[in-house]
Amino acid sequence: MKKWMMGIIALLTAFSLTACGAASEDANPDEAENNQTEEQGTDQTGTEEPNKEEEAETGHGGHGDMDHSGSGEVPEGLKEAENPTYEVGSKAKIEEGHMGGMEGAEATIVGAYDTTVYAVSYDPTTGGERVEKHKWVVHEEIKDAGEQPYEPGDEVTLEAEHMAGMGSAKAEIDTAEQTTVYMIDFTPTDGSDKVTNHQWVTEAELSPAE
Repeated sequence: MKKWMMGIIALLTAFSLTACGAASEDANPDEAENNQTEEQGTDQTGTEEPNKEEEAETGHGGHGDMDHSGSGEVPEGLKEAENPTYEVGSKAKIEEGHMGGMEGAEATIVGAYDTTVYAVSYDPTTGGERVEKHKWVVHEEIKDAGEQPYEPGDEVTLEAEHMAGMGSAKAEIDTAEQTTVYMIDFTPTDGSDKVTNHQWVTEAELSPAE
């Protein structure tokens, strides 16, 4: 009789402990959900917005490794503009920049040339990510370029050395436009060093100096 009673008590005790354990795990589902929400909130608030100027330098157009200043030499066959809107020695305002500190800066016109100008996408010969829609490459900076301009979608080999890994790279033409391009000097608005003989800006990217 005692053994029978002790058995019942043992079973009841085991059942009670099991129920308590389950209740403890499910005691406060809202608290677990709140903890998960807080963790997600931390992840979201810890994500920084991309810096637009940094994106201009390294993202669209891929100008992070660009040699902003140049020697002043121009590609063979590039013809000077006979009657440019902005004459050599004149001032102009840069309305659209390819890198941080360029937009809004005052430019001095060093050279003006009539040509076909391209935005191109290419894989650098030095490796790394593909450069998308680099601005700009002129017709005379493309290997074995003939008289006829290229069209969007054409594949070419670059001879320009605006950036590391650009020379001899295979590229795709994104846009093509017959216009006047300019070589310019300017002092960036972000306080960095003066840029000389920068190649290239198009006529549409400039406006008369104020």
